[in-house]
Amino acid sequence: MRARLTFAAVLLAAGSPLAGAQTIAITGGRVHPVSGPTIENGTVLMRDGNIVAVGANVAVPADAQRIDATGKVVTPGLVNAATQLTLVEIGAVGSTREAQARGKEGIAAAYRPWEGLNPTSVLISPARNAGVTTVLITPSGGLISGQVGVIHLVPGTAADMLLKAPVAMVAALGPARGPNATPRAETIMRLREVLDDARVYRTRRADFERAQTRALAAGRLDLEALLQVLDGRIPMLVEADKASDIEAAMKLAKDYGFRLIIFGGAEAWQIADKLAAARVPVLTGAMNNIPDSFTSLGQRQENAGILSKAGVQVSVVGNAGGGDEEAFNVRNVRFEAGNAVAYGMDWNAALRSITLTPAETFGVADRVGSLSPGKVADVVIWSGDPLDFASQPEHVFVRGQEIRQPSRQDLLEERYKTLPPSYRRP
Repeated sequence: MRARLTFAAVLLAAGSPLAGAQTIAITGGRVHPVSGPTIENGTVLMRDGNIVAVGANVAVPADAQRIDATGKVVTPGLVNAATQLTLVEIGAVGSTREAQARGKEGIAAAYRPWEGLNPTSVLISPARNAGVTTVLITPSGGLISGQVGVIHLVPGTAADMLLKAPVAMVAALGPARGPNATPRAETIMRLREVLDDARVYRTRRADFERAQTRALAAGRLDLEALLQVLDGRIPMLVEADKASDIEAAMKLAKDYGFRLIIFGGAEAWQIADKLAAARVPVLTGAMNNIPDSFTSLGQRQENAGILSKAGVQVSVVGNAGGGDEEAFNVRNVRFEAGNAVAYGMDWNAALRSITLTPAETFGVADRVGSLSPGKVADVVIWSGDPLDFASQPEHVFVRGQEIRQPSRQDLLEERYKTLPPSYRRP
């Protein structure tokens, strides 16, 4: 009973995302702003949910709550750029999966998954407690899966959590990606058909509404959504692993004039110079080097490091190259980044790849991703190197509030810390 009351108190202390103002000063730590050089014995000053000062000689107001971070590491809250957090609760239970729209013939461009997110998901706490404060939620399935949203891991409603949407459109290339498991060339042909028809729709909306056009490859809502890509308002996030598929996506982007981001990119290292020259960002992982299909035979753990050194904008994510991280292991993104360092990626580039780089790639760098005045106060104090498996987040601030809500793992630990008499040995 005492344990339950303690956890209830923690939940209440977390408060709402719109709770009253407070001033907090984190002092004495090794501060990594990411947007600038490391600051030894630095101070991060937060007020009213925003960062107001970062530096070595920051004046701390007398009424500020001080947190001594001597011997600790201070970073921005982590950003995981490819998750299904709040969309999938239990993978084996269909009623808890909101990541895949039914669509029509593999096209669901109008799908906005954030409108069905679960703000009370029990998977949020483990991610946030591990230092992840912002995630992108991505739909899956079909040829064009839908749109991507950025959510802030604050307690509250779906509206409280939504940071920006849409920020991208998701599509997929490769074998068995089309609505009828079509071969690679037919998948590309189908994508061209849909994009061509979106162009037709743009110039002949009135005729389409009066049924005075030929039948188009997608419905009105999907064609309307695709105009965001063709007009340059949002990029196309294309899932592709094989080097030739990535090059096919780059040709599509050039032919139709849209901005491209590659997700997965198992063989992206093979064409790193081309990706850098075309300024195409890549979302990839560093944990797996075993191909999960014939499209990723060239997969290697040095991928992120090779791309970064070539000048590609790399965001390290937790579920590229297979695995179950898209929902319940969102927290593993820092381990992916640490592994990338072990396989050749610069440490600072790796930290950037899970903070500022994804924020820049998806247009939210003015609010999250680094420690600088004016940005949202998402701050984590670590016991040591945040990319080291042994380090732990000791304080996690989201919008200037320290939040520590119990996860299911915490509750189980509390439950079995003290065994009842019947379970004790004589």
